[in-house]
Amino acid sequence: MDINIALTLGGVMAILVGAILGYVLRWFISISKRGSVEIEIKQVLLSAKEEAQKIIEDADRKAEVYGRELHEEEREQSERFKKIEERLIKKEEFLDKRQLDVDGEANQIKEKEEELRMLREKTKKETELARHELERVAHLDTESAKEELLKRVEMQSEEDILVRIKKIETDGEARLALKARDILATSIQRLATSTVAEMMATSVPIASDEIKGKIIGKEGRNIRAFERAAGVEVIIDDTPGSILISSFDPVRRQIARVALEQLIEDGRIQPAKIEEAVEKAKEEVNKITREKGEQAAYECGVFNLDPRIIAILGRLHFRTSFGQNVLQHSIEMAHIGGMIAEEIGGDVAVTKAGALLHDLGKAVDHEVQGTHVEIGRKILQKFGVDVRIIQAMQSHHEEYPYETLESIIVQTADSISGGRPGARRDSAENYIKRLEDLEGIAKSFPAVEKTYAIQAGRELRVFVRPEEISDLEAKKLARDIAIRVEKELKYPGEIKVAVIRESRAIEYAR
Repeated sequence: MDINIALTLGGVMAILVGAILGYVLRWFISISKRGSVEIEIKQVLLSAKEEAQKIIEDADRKAEVYGRELHEEEREQSERFKKIEERLIKKEEFLDKRQLDVDGEANQIKEKEEELRMLREKTKKETELARHELERVAHLDTESAKEELLKRVEMQSEEDILVRIKKIETDGEARLALKARDILATSIQRLATSTVAEMMATSVPIASDEIKGKIIGKEGRNIRAFERAAGVEVIIDDTPGSILISSFDPVRRQIARVALEQLIEDGRIQPAKIEEAVEKAKEEVNKITREKGEQAAYECGVFNLDPRIIAILGRLHFRTSFGQNVLQHSIEMAHIGGMIAEEIGGDVAVTKAGALLHDLGKAVDHEVQGTHVEIGRKILQKFGVDVRIIQAMQSHHEEYPYETLESIIVQTADSISGGRPGARRDSAENYIKRLEDLEGIAKSFPAVEKTYAIQAGRELRVFVRPEEISDLEAKKLARDIAIRVEKELKYPGEIKVAVIRESRAIEYAR
C-alpha cells in the first residue's frame, strides 16, 4: 500500500518536472528564433532604405531634366507669344490707318451724293419747266403727244413691218421645207434596199414530169385531197420541171410548198400522207415565222421583246399590203424612222420599235375583230410593252392623236416607205381584199370550220362540221352563202360555192 502511494507520488513528481523542463526548453527556443527574425527584419529595412534612396535620387535627376525642358519650352512659348503680339500690334495699327482712310472716303461719298441730289432736283425742275413750256407751245399734254408720235411712226412703218414679217415667214417656211427635204432625202439615200413584191403563185421544182402523175393520183384523188387540206389551188400544166401553187394567202402557199416538197421527197403520195405532211409543214412554217421575227428584231436593233410578240411579228413575212411585203416594209420603216429621229433629236430606240411593230395587228386581223391598229395596241399592252412604243405606233393611220415626237416620225416613215414609186400595187391589194371578203362571208355562218377561196376567186370551198349540220342543211347553207355573196360583193362572172360535209370514223387496232 505504501509502495503504491510512493510510486504514484513519484509519477506525479516526474510529470511536473517534465512539464517544467519542457516549458523552459520552449522558452529558450523562442528566444533564439526571435533573435533571428529581428535580424532578418533589420536587413529588409536596410535594403528598403537603400532602394528608396536610389528611387529618390533617380526621381531628383528626372525632375531636374524635366524642369530644364519645361523652362526651355516656356522660354520658346514666351518668344512665340511675343512675336504674335508684335504682329497683332502692327495689324491693329494698319487697321486704324485703314479705318481713317475709309472714313475719309465715306465723307467724300456723302458730299458727292449731296451734290448729285442737288443736281437731280435742279434737273428735274428744269425738265418740268421745259415740259410745261412744250405743252403750252404745242397745246398737247405728254400722253397725247406720245400717242400722236406712235400713230405717225406706226403709219410710216406699217408697210415696212408687214413686208418684213412676210419675208421672215416665207424664208422660215422655205428653210424648214429645205431642211425637211434634206432629212428625208438623207434617210432614203442611206436605206438603199431592194424590195421584191410577193406573187400570187409559188413555183415548186420537180425532178421529172412523172411526179405530176403521182401528185394528181387516181382520178385526181391526191390533188383534191392536197387542195382540201392546204386550202390552195395546185396548177399542173405542160410547163416542164415545175408545179404552181396558187393562193392569195401567202401563209397557205408557204405551208403547201413545204408539204408538197416533203411529199415529193418521200415519194409516197396518198391522202393520209398528204394530211400528215400538211400538219408537219404548219409546224415548220411556225418555226420559220419565229426565226423571221427574231431576224427582223435583230436587224433593226429592237431587243427585249416578248417571244410571243416575236412569233407574231414573223408572221408578217408572209403578209402583203398593196403588193408590198409587210415585214420588209416594217424593217424599212424602222431604219428610216431611226435615221429621222437621229437627225431631229427623237428617241431612236422608241422610234425603231414603234415602226417595226406598227403593223403587228395585220398578222392576226383575219382572226380577231377590229382594225389592225387596235389589234396591235391590244397585243402590245397584253405583253407589257413600253407605253412610249405603243404611243409611237398607234398614230400611223391617224386613228389616235400624235402624243409624242416619235409617233409623228413613225407616220412619216410609213408614208415614205409606202409612197415611194414601185412599193405598192393597188390592183393586187384589191384582189386580195375581195378574196378575203369572200372567205369572211362564208366564215360568218354557223357550223363552218374552214373556208378557201381558190381559182382566183371563182370557187369558194366551205368545210363544215358534220356533227352540227345535215346534208340537207349543207345544201341550204350553200344557197344562203351564194345569195349573200351576190348581195355584198361585186365580181365579174360567177362564183361556185361548194359546201363539203365529210364524216370520218377512226379506230385503232392494238
